[in-house]
Amino acid sequence: MNRLTKNVIGVVLALAVVVALCVLPLMLNKESEFGGADGAAGDVVLEIQEDFEPWAEPMWSPPGGETESLLFCVQAALGSGVFFFGVGYLAAMKKYKPKDAAK
Repeated sequence: MNRLTKNVIGVVLALAVVVALCVLPLMLNKESEFGGADGAAGDVVLEIQEDFEPWAEPMWSPPGGETESLLFCVQAALGSGVFFFGVGYLAAMKKYKPKDAAK
């Protein structure tokens, strides 16, 4: 087995472990509930004006508070992955540019 194949297998296994660490806690503890800024803001609004009714409802509610945090973290991870891939790509292009192409 060559070195590249070992690296690919290692990366795939690491990604599988990360996905398992994200998904398993949600599957094992379905009644998880963590408050966030949205919930706290709603409570403050109700304290100020008790007869307040929201004018919009969410299209889909995740099955537990932790799912929303997971989706936010996945979004942040994908965004930073794309960003740093681009930075690495640009750095590699500069590093491996042929000497005669610079003129």
